[in-house]
Amino acid sequence: MPVPQEPDEFAVQIGDQIESFILSVREVAKGDDPDSAVPYLLLEVSQLLLAGGRLGAHEDIVPDERYEPDAGPEPDEDDLRQRLATLLEPIDVYSEVFDPYVPRSTPVACRISDDLADVVANLAHGLTHFRAGRVSEALWWWQFSYLSSWGMTASASLRALQSLVAHVRQDSPLDELDGLDTGGDEDEEQLAREAGRVMEAELGTMGLRRRGGR
Repeated sequence: MPVPQEPDEFAVQIGDQIESFILSVREVAKGDDPDSAVPYLLLEVSQLLLAGGRLGAHEDIVPDERYEPDAGPEPDEDDLRQRLATLLEPIDVYSEVFDPYVPRSTPVACRISDDLADVVANLAHGLTHFRAGRVSEALWWWQFSYLSSWGMTASASLRALQSLVAHVRQDSPLDELDGLDTGGDEDEEQLAREAGRVMEAELGTMGLRRRGGR
């Protein structure tokens, strides 16, 4: 049985940031303070991407074992996904281009709730290794999945959350998303249209209303 590794300062900092993000998103998803949900998620995703940037800038991390040890059952984030979807409706759906370096990329419909639940699942997988003392395995997983998965997903949701805040603070109504291909059924299309009709009065219930007038 491999001897548990002692994390160095870098590993401890990354682990703390990731664990803090997971706990914070779960807390927001409870819906106890819906007025601050969007700005708080914006802050948490921003801080997580700092950890991701550090992982991306770090030299390639090589795990001690050739094959990944069994981390147990994959975390089920469906409940978290649904809680976030309920909390963020009708601003959950947004438009995103997956790869800015692909010419003439077509925007697609995404959901903040899906994004955050997927990011939490990716991070929780590595956290299982980290807590078991498989530090190099955890760091390798977080670095690999940052570059291949959760970094792009978190960046997309960050842009959506920042845009929500900016639209309200700048007193600029959201454009309608009619015609956006969600790749889903009519309910998906309706959600996309609803997202485009959200105005300041609705977003103000999430703690984003400007103070005073212009």
